Amino acid sequence: MASPSPADGRAGIDAALVRRLIAAQFPRWSDLAVTPVAVDGWDNRTYRLGTELTVRLPTAAGYVPAVAKEDRWLPELAPLLPLPVPPIVARGAPGEGYPFDWSIRRWLDGEVARPERIDDMREFATSLAEFLRALQRVDATAGPAAGAHSFYRGAPLTHYDDETRRTLALLAGRVDTDRAAAVWAAALKADWHGRPVWFHGDIAANNLLVRDGRLAAVIDFGTSGVGDPACDLVISWTMLSGAGREAFHRTMDQDEPMWARARGWALWKALISLAQHIDTDPEQAAEHRRVLDEVLADHDRLG
Repeated sequence: MASPSPADGRAGIDAALVRRLIAAQFPRWSDLAVTPVAVDGWDNRTYRLGTELTVRLPTAAGYVPAVAKEDRWLPELAPLLPLPVPPIVARGAPGEGYPFDWSIRRWLDGEVARPERIDDMREFATSLAEFLRALQRVDATAGPAAGAHSFYRGAPLTHYDDETRRTLALLAGRVDTDRAAAVWAAALKADWHGRPVWFHGDIAANNLLVRDGRLAAVIDFGTSGVGDPACDLVISWTMLSGAGREAFHRTMDQDEPMWARARGWALWKALISLAQHIDTDPEQAAEHRRVLDEVLADHDRLG
């Protein structure tokens, strides 16, 4: 049985706890190895259970609603989407000192999306856009409306207005706050009048799996819901560029107000992340500054 990685134990969760939970609640799997995944998320800790299963445990109370939401909706979304999403196997209950519900899914083969693992970025971007368009076409009538469970992804950007303005003030003199404020104002002005549709809520490299150089699966629907899908377009600046970005824009086929709101989402995240890392982590700060610069340049070009 593999030993825990050096990072094992974050949020009080480690492989030993997972083994105890499995033994107590799912003894049929108690002989399977429990191994931390190589790339872990923040909202949840994920472990491989044998070779075909994964165990996913929320790290704090705010992330717990995603367990029931994904268990309820992923089985309905899966057959309507062009790429695999996490197959739900079972739900665990609090126990062994762990206070939250947790889940077991089937393992999806692939590596997190990194440019060097992708053969053709235009094809990758087109496949991702086609997935998002398919997700938006799913009947959203009874789906979970955007709110606290989605960390307000899919809701109006006004929810983050105060935080964004405070962060702009904090970064004054360190970034071009005038241009950033103009992007934010344009995003707030670009009201959404469409019908509510399904959105993923966190389309990012770590939630996209590639295999044999191509997009192979989309994971982590913890911030998914029904509302404005502009938040799903942020990857246009965080990961895509050049021909890949053009392919994504073309295939998504959204109007300019949608892209304006998407730039707002990207700006908000880049600003708060830059403020967090600017004095402590130069590498992280440089990446968030790059995204910010991409968003500002796109706004200038279209304005």
